[in-house]
Amino acid sequence: MEDYKQTKGRIFDIQKFSIHDGDGIRTIVFLKGCVLRCRWCCNPESQEYKIQTMIVAGEPKVIGRDVTVEEVMKTVEQDRPYYYRSGGGLTLSGGESLCQPGFARDLLRAAKDRGINTAMESMACAKYEVIESILPYLDHYLLDIKHMNPAKHKEFTGKSNELMLENAKKIARSGRTRLSIRIPVIPTFNDSVEEIRAIAKYARELGNVEKVHLLPYHRLGQDKYDGLGREYLMKDIVPPAPGHMEKLRKAAEMESGLNCQIGG
Repeated sequence: MEDYKQTKGRIFDIQKFSIHDGDGIRTIVFLKGCVLRCRWCCNPESQEYKIQTMIVAGEPKVIGRDVTVEEVMKTVEQDRPYYYRSGGGLTLSGGESLCQPGFARDLLRAAKDRGINTAMESMACAKYEVIESILPYLDHYLLDIKHMNPAKHKEFTGKSNELMLENAKKIARSGRTRLSIRIPVIPTFNDSVEEIRAIAKYARELGNVEKVHLLPYHRLGQDKYDGLGREYLMKDIVPPAPGHMEKLRKAAEMESGLNCQIGG
């Protein structure tokens, strides 16, 4: 049988000592490739699967490298003591991890085999059979739900949301992983009380959601678009004020009856 630790995939970064994207101190592995083109994406270098060159601080930088599961795990293993002390572990992000399903599955499997907690930040934009193959190795699904309206979702991301919403139901019903809903709060897209309440209501109806995270829009990725020779379509959008975020958080909490927080 083929050694799953030799499964190859394409990543563009590994971030150590993160306190976001899951519990405790985590190592985040960023996978290349995404099916969406969200206008606000702070990692535009993640969208294309192909290896790219991006100008960073005036110098060309190659974005993307091919690695094996075993190679990635050597880096992940370095911080094992911090995971145990903090309840942290490995998180997969991107891009969309499900664009490289075999690699994502085997990374999570390798972590689980070593007793390391696993999480995945994902939009569930894939066939459910793909997601189902990953669930046995996943402790915490950090599931993005961006909007309930299919047309508006498509306008701002390039794709409709029906598949993602249906998969959310299936993931919740499976009961095989902890499930948190993450909502990127984007002015002009979904930052009204009505739109956030609609997502919160859906989260409540899923029936197996642990938390709802509201993630305020920021401009931290804007320079990357220049580095890739692309136009940043959100340059005139101002990040939501703290008071407005708190208003949305309270609305989400009231509608869902769940623990709702800003950030995370």
